[in-house]
Amino acid sequence: MTRSARPSEDAPLSVIDARAALAAGTTSAVKLVEAALALADSAPAAAVFIGLRREQARREAWESDAMRRAGSAQGVLAGIPVSVKDLFDVAGEVTAAGSAVLAEGPPAARDAVAVERLRRAGAIALGRTNMTELAFSGLGLNPHFGTPRNPAAPAEERIPGGSSSGAAVSVALGIVPAALGTDTGGSVRIPASLCGLVGFKPTARRVPLAGTVPLSPSLDSIGPIAHTVSCCALIDSVLSGAGTAPDSASTELPRRIAVPRDVVWECLDAATGRTLEAVLARLSRAGVALQELPAPELPQVLAVNASGGLSAVECFTAHRQLLERAGARLDPRVRVRIERGGRIPAAEHREILGARAVLQSSFARRLAEYPLWLMPTVPCVAPRVDELASDSAYFEANRLMLRNTSLVNFLDGCAVTLPCHEPGALPVGVSLVAAAGMDRQLLGAAARLQTLVRSM
Repeated sequence: MTRSARPSEDAPLSVIDARAALAAGTTSAVKLVEAALALADSAPAAAVFIGLRREQARREAWESDAMRRAGSAQGVLAGIPVSVKDLFDVAGEVTAAGSAVLAEGPPAARDAVAVERLRRAGAIALGRTNMTELAFSGLGLNPHFGTPRNPAAPAEERIPGGSSSGAAVSVALGIVPAALGTDTGGSVRIPASLCGLVGFKPTARRVPLAGTVPLSPSLDSIGPIAHTVSCCALIDSVLSGAGTAPDSASTELPRRIAVPRDVVWECLDAATGRTLEAVLARLSRAGVALQELPAPELPQVLAVNASGGLSAVECFTAHRQLLERAGARLDPRVRVRIERGGRIPAAEHREILGARAVLQSSFARRLAEYPLWLMPTVPCVAPRVDELASDSAYFEANRLMLRNTSLVNFLDGCAVTLPCHEPGALPVGVSLVAAAGMDRQLLGAAARLQTLVRSM
């Protein structure tokens, strides 16, 4: 099984590389944007973007280059094109959230806070990326705007993962060095894992949600997809307002990592299981003590959410009027999950919230002893689109795809997925998980571990 080559060697490999090339004068914002637009129009990029900001991006690139030539102070992302998930408001543009119905709505009056912060740092929003309708699936299929194909094996038409499907593919194809996504139950980490990228899910309250179409406000978070942990850390420093990214060079290699075996290591396919066991062996050889740890909170989270959980209830609340007005025009597989949330009684919703508070507290105490956990991001490599033709296959694949990642959202942790597959193999991701508020420490540790987990 071979992965596709990057479509163009001129496309920047990473945000860090793009910044260095711009500073050295070996490229320009105009060149980066023109190359990105050309790649976005290529055949492999079909269905990746719902809309491109062609003229706006070109104008912003010209202005960035002019400021650089003049020696004017610029932000840390100056001149770098990024993609923006179609869940974020961009002033003057319609926020469709992957929905044909919402695509008929009015344009946004102002940028979402996350978009505003990226643009203030000098980033150039190239376009709006495709996604699962209303962000309510981990597979990335969209019957309205098409489904981006996973670049890891283009001839096999495998899913990209969701809901930030176009976001991950826009980076994997080399169109942009980084993408802005959201993560409610894994929507950054799942597509990053399946496409062989790094994806960071911060503590939920770390980045303001204002100007973002909600799925489940209790669980929603905003994070980047990029090629390296350092790239994600730099973007997170902008999104969170932290100011500076953690210095991975001053971060010691973690000496103890917990490996919970409850739930998250179950039902792994052969390729994923083999790859992850090789990761554990490499870490052990590097001197990292891996401690298998019981984690009873994990199966308890699944039990608490068995009827649909917070995401179903809160998605129904957020989109009830849309469901009543144009439910027949929604993706039927998304609609049925929203409707399920409407059947959960208010008393059960309160019970879920109460159980969440108890489990979060228990989880935090366990993380006090072992601050860093390691687990499979998802239990399988990307399935082919045709394998999900039946509803039963679709919903079972969606359940498995979301199983591990959604645990972190419910327990209010932060997590980063790292590619760990062998060259030429279908991508496999391994996740590092830390407690709420430990984002910078997690990113620092992940940067040190990134090369260790990958077989080169």
